[in-house]
Amino acid sequence: MSNKIKKINLNHSFIFFLFCNIFSIIIFKFSNLNISSLICLLLILIIGVSHGALDHLKGKKLLTILNIKKSYIFYLFYILIAISVILIWTVLPGITLIIFLAVASFHFGKEDTQFLINKSSNLIPILYFFRGLLVIITPLYFNFDETVSIFKMLLIDNEQFYSSLSFIENYKIIEIAISLSALSSIILFLTEFSFKKFAILLDFFSIIILNYYLSPLVAFTIYFCFLHSIRHTISLSVEMDNINLKNGFKLFVKKAFPLTVLTAIFSLVGLYFLNNVYELDSAILKIIFIGLASLTFPHILLEYFLEKNEK
Repeated sequence: MSNKIKKINLNHSFIFFLFCNIFSIIIFKFSNLNISSLICLLLILIIGVSHGALDHLKGKKLLTILNIKKSYIFYLFYILIAISVILIWTVLPGITLIIFLAVASFHFGKEDTQFLINKSSNLIPILYFFRGLLVIITPLYFNFDETVSIFKMLLIDNEQFYSSLSFIENYKIIEIAISLSALSSIILFLTEFSFKKFAILLDFFSIIILNYYLSPLVAFTIYFCFLHSIRHTISLSVEMDNINLKNGFKLFVKKAFPLTVLTAIFSLVGLYFLNNVYELDSAILKIIFIGLASLTFPHILLEYFLEKNEK
């Protein structure tokens, strides 16, 4: 099954790389083509969020391992963590954002790469972090002012926070971070080298291309939906049926559909109320990033505890 996933993901990385080049150049050449933030939100709700829509099944699996028979305990803790993240963000937005970006960096690096890595060491998690950091840091390198404006829309009005960003920009820390991300990708690529590991380099250059040509929100949306989420969906589909991928995908869609729809409904209701207070683009950005943060933390904790207890 592992070799099957590696082969599928290599093909996926190659197709995604070609798509990034063609799509980005088209948008760049025809600058009047504008992808609205609403389209980005809809793509994230339909494609992006769905890759975590099987967490209820993983939660039941974790409860079984822990010999806990009351399934409502999982839902209670999952929802409480999600709500807590939102509440903490409203009180301490700057700190919460930094923690979220750090956690997301590790999550992106691990989820996009671990299917290629057989060995385990203390260095591997560090390499995952710096590899995933590329998704976070590249928008700052190519579109610093636009990325900062997104931060401002996420309730962050702390002058000290923006002074830190200016320090990062002035002292070439962004360039250093990108270099470390490139180095981590090369190390992961060369460690126990196989042809299928070209997926690592293809993904690296795809992220660079997206952020060079596109706005930070559009670049993130394409990465999150069509690389990160689809890659996770492939793994889950293979788990559903490791012989027939098409059938596995059908099973995944069927099982993920209820929570995906529920998440979309809550998000659109939240957007309706936020739009009464903020401009539409600002409200959408809050739904996307604060909403993703509220879902990411319980999702990652679930993956961690499940992996730890399975071992």
